[in-house]
Amino acid sequence: MDAAVPISEAREARKTLVESLVDLGSAALGPNAAERNAAQQQLSDLLQRTPTMALLPALNVVIQPGRVPEMVRAEFMGQLAMLPLRGDGVRGTLEFVFSVHPSNPNNSAAAAGAPVTPQKQGAQITLEALKMATRLLASPPARATAEDWFRGIAPQLLSLLDGHDGLELAKVAAYVIGFGILGRKSYGAPGTPGWANFAEPMLCSVDPTTGRSAADGSRIVDLRKNAAAVLVSEDRVAEGLRRLQTLIISHPNPGLTRRLLHPVLLPLWALSSWTNASKKCEENYCLPARNLLKIYLKISTAPDKAMPIVRDLLFEGSRDSGKQPQWQYQATDESQNNICIVSAPSTPLRAGEVLQTRWNEIGPKSNALVDLLAEISTDDEDISSVFLDLFSRWLSAKKPKRNTGSGVVLIKEEDAEDRKPDLASNPLVDVLEGTMLQKMMERFPEKLAGRPDHILELVGGLLSQVDETTLAEDETVPLLMSLLNLVITSPGFRRAKADATILRSIEDGLAKISRASGPDSVDETAKTAKNLLMFLKFRDELEEPSSTEGNVAAASQQQIEDRKTYALAISYITQADSPPPVRSEGLNLLQILILASSSVLDIPALLVMMSSMLDENEDYVNLRVIKIFTLLADKHPKSTTRELLDHYVDAAEMKRVDSRLRFGEALLQVVQHLGTTFAGETAQQVGQALLETAGRRGHRPKTEAKQAREERMRDLKANRKRPGASIDEEDESEDVDMEDALLTDEERKRNEILGRIVEGWGSKQGSEDVRIRASALSILATGIDVNIAGLGATLASGAVDLSLHILTMEPELEKGILRRAAIILILSFVRALHDAREAGRRLGFGLTSQSQDDILRILRYVAGTDEDGLVKQHALDVIESLENWQMTSLLPPASESVASSTSYGGLAGLAGLSLNPANVGTTTSASPSLATARSPATRPRIEEIE
Repeated sequence: MDAAVPISEAREARKTLVESLVDLGSAALGPNAAERNAAQQQLSDLLQRTPTMALLPALNVVIQPGRVPEMVRAEFMGQLAMLPLRGDGVRGTLEFVFSVHPSNPNNSAAAAGAPVTPQKQGAQITLEALKMATRLLASPPARATAEDWFRGIAPQLLSLLDGHDGLELAKVAAYVIGFGILGRKSYGAPGTPGWANFAEPMLCSVDPTTGRSAADGSRIVDLRKNAAAVLVSEDRVAEGLRRLQTLIISHPNPGLTRRLLHPVLLPLWALSSWTNASKKCEENYCLPARNLLKIYLKISTAPDKAMPIVRDLLFEGSRDSGKQPQWQYQATDESQNNICIVSAPSTPLRAGEVLQTRWNEIGPKSNALVDLLAEISTDDEDISSVFLDLFSRWLSAKKPKRNTGSGVVLIKEEDAEDRKPDLASNPLVDVLEGTMLQKMMERFPEKLAGRPDHILELVGGLLSQVDETTLAEDETVPLLMSLLNLVITSPGFRRAKADATILRSIEDGLAKISRASGPDSVDETAKTAKNLLMFLKFRDELEEPSSTEGNVAAASQQQIEDRKTYALAISYITQADSPPPVRSEGLNLLQILILASSSVLDIPALLVMMSSMLDENEDYVNLRVIKIFTLLADKHPKSTTRELLDHYVDAAEMKRVDSRLRFGEALLQVVQHLGTTFAGETAQQVGQALLETAGRRGHRPKTEAKQAREERMRDLKANRKRPGASIDEEDESEDVDMEDALLTDEERKRNEILGRIVEGWGSKQGSEDVRIRASALSILATGIDVNIAGLGATLASGAVDLSLHILTMEPELEKGILRRAAIILILSFVRALHDAREAGRRLGFGLTSQSQDDILRILRYVAGTDEDGLVKQHALDVIESLENWQMTSLLPPASESVASSTSYGGLAGLAGLSLNPANVGTTTSASPSLATARSPATRPRIEEIE
């Protein structure tokens, strides 16, 4: 193990580097031309040979205002901005920002001058630090164009995205790429530098025809030299799939997911359904492609989202003469372990040749697509839509000029444009569509009846045009009657709810077919038509409609659509394998329903589901969940706050501290969102719970028992090195001692202090965790800020009293965060009194002179004796604010000062004086009181003022 660099040596090295930079920078831009050239060369050499991790903190010190001349400072700022273009510049910038950002709890070492080194086991990353680092990396500096900037940092970010440096940094890279670069229109739209350097490399590894590099002909291969040149190696194909999967799963943005995956829909299908794939091929190619395909199809809003796959079921590459290069997927060996992309012949195979060579693939491919449809479909209507679209296209190929006679045209104009003349009679397409129709009818008989009106309209128009003389050759009639049988035998079908005109058309067609005679096949068809006609006539008499069906029939169309949206959202969120983009899309759908105040929402169930999601440690999804809580609080404040409080207080002691803190953050934002409506029973309920949580009397017996068990385990571990101990135990103790020996005295002292603080947060003897208590005080301070009148005199005064007791009775080092929160609460209380007075609102309570003196005395004591620097600074700030408020309380409120000063020259508003004869009976107090304000006297009263 390498010895750590002592902080004193690191501080001295950084001081020397800073001095060298200042001296050389001043000389390089100085007036002496002879010295300037030499200094510029020396400065350049120093910057080049200094490691990035050492140069970053040094340059940040140099650019502080006033340290060097402005011209030199501008030069160093430019050098600092260009550091990410170094080979390790992106990693160094991320590590530096994470280590020194104020939100990082472990930034004390960096602030003290400790060296910033790459972390082996992931980074100490907070969301605030991540946002700052993203802004730095996603904004090209003035010295570099956007093309050069993104071209320089793209390989580094994509390498981090691979996960070799840890999953935490892979998520960081996904955030920077997804939110910072591809999420911005100026850099993330197709054709922009961000898209070209981040999206196109991943997409081109799956489809070489995507991106500008393909359009400008740079990838064209001379087929005369090599008929099967490798365009993309097997390693690059696997790498592109892996990077796409990491980016999309780590970045739950449905819009970006659609933009990235839409161009490679068919390539993803080809890879995900690769036939005879080995275990290695399944892991490296098929599974990532299948995951991406599921995500795209789930969040895609188009009803015919799977139709391109159905029409090109055997897709293996691009052979479009309008695209270059023409390519296809190919296994690199007979064992089907790896897949690469090779150039394809310019002449595509004929349909007959494809059927002859790849006939055995049609069955497995169609089964794979049916399985995929079953997985991604959350509504019967999805399957029905795909089936009807596919059925219409199949019929249009069989009878392209047929019109149903009931207003349904089998070939729409746009479909006719999509279906090229040579494609309309393509036997390969007919076979693929026919196979899929058969598979879907076998797999989803009950789901195909999800849209009975459309199917009946289609079947009625076609049956009315059947010719009895050609019934034996018409292969569409058996299929039409099979569809009709599926619909009319489904439990939800009622003849009374169907269109009477369409039913008459169907009955006429069935009657005509039932009278036909001829070969055995025709007789069998006629018999089936007769049975269907009889069943259709007496369908409603077979089953009585249930009350539930009557309610559904009476429901409005909007309610039906809302129910479908709600069911879709719930399925996206609750499915066990739903990736973050799909869950985020489900939250989007719920947000739309909440904003529309939909009646289909089950508020208690929705609150429980949001709470279960907030329990999970997924930052991006948690932000969306907290937004849902704030929206629900608009209409249901009591239920929402009660749900959050139950999890935050955690009376059953079932949750971890970090989980409770997330519920505290949600409660904080709900209180802020409620604003002036934070009052009444809701405010009393929240305030009382927060006061009890922040207090010192809370006892948690289960936590106490757990702490006792942990204490016993520590004692046993401390006594493990005893006579007769095993060799492994002795080796472990020696390892621990060796690690301690490598630390300096200063590091060991600092670690001991940090250990005491962290250990003290847990609060011995089963009391409430210090972090939770500090969080409760912070939320309570926010409630006082937004609406102190809603909390009332009892809760407000209780909060102030609790804060003063914390400052006086809990001076321990580990309670520093608690004392900070207590001082902020006092400041919020004073500020709320001031704002209410300025707005002319009477609260009915305030601070007496004695209370003000007590608060100032305690704060002055804390400012002079506390060991925590932030507590001292907060105390000084609140002292200044309270003294200023005392002075302003002698003057009238802003709403009254103008009128008073105009009439009486500014003297009428002084506290203790009443110069207004009209209001001579009103007595003005020098300061408000916590008791109810005194009502005006009925008679004039004379007061003696010293």
